[in-house]
Amino acid sequence: MTEGSDATSGPTKSVWSDGDLDQMFWHDATVHAIAFHAEGPPGSYVSRLLIDLDYIVAWPPAESKVCSPFYVAPATLVFDDVYDIDGQISSPSAGLTIDRVLRSPADDRLPHLAAWHIEGHEFDLKFRASGYRLYLRQPPTLIDRQELSTAERGGCAFTEVGYDPSV
Repeated sequence: MTEGSDATSGPTKSVWSDGDLDQMFWHDATVHAIAFHAEGPPGSYVSRLLIDLDYIVAWPPAESKVCSPFYVAPATLVFDDVYDIDGQISSPSAGLTIDRVLRSPADDRLPHLAAWHIEGHEFDLKFRASGYRLYLRQPPTLIDRQELSTAERGGCAFTEVGYDPSV
């Protein structure tokens, strides 16, 4: 289970950041779409990386003998000031899932940009960025699988607004 959430009330916040990285669990988050957004005049370098995914907010307890249910929410993951992107996709037809998100310290060449590595089961993405925000767009849904249907998640989106957890 992600810190800052519990299985009965869900997450205590709907917008997370790179400051929360150590509390977040990325394993098996399903990626639905990836976008690169350049800000500025034509020819500008990519400045933002957006990922539409299903974030697993809570997993079954470790002592549980069953492999479900899961609390899953559609989410938008946004990295800012993205630079020096490198990656590969091995089989997009099988679907993309994240294994983990790693951060390494910035180097002297680009002191304001940490090195990020999104390790996926079917893809690998490395880049530099100043940080990220994860927006849970809807309250988590209790389901017996790790991925929401297109209807449950409201289709693909890159919305950068979290739902109101107090409602």
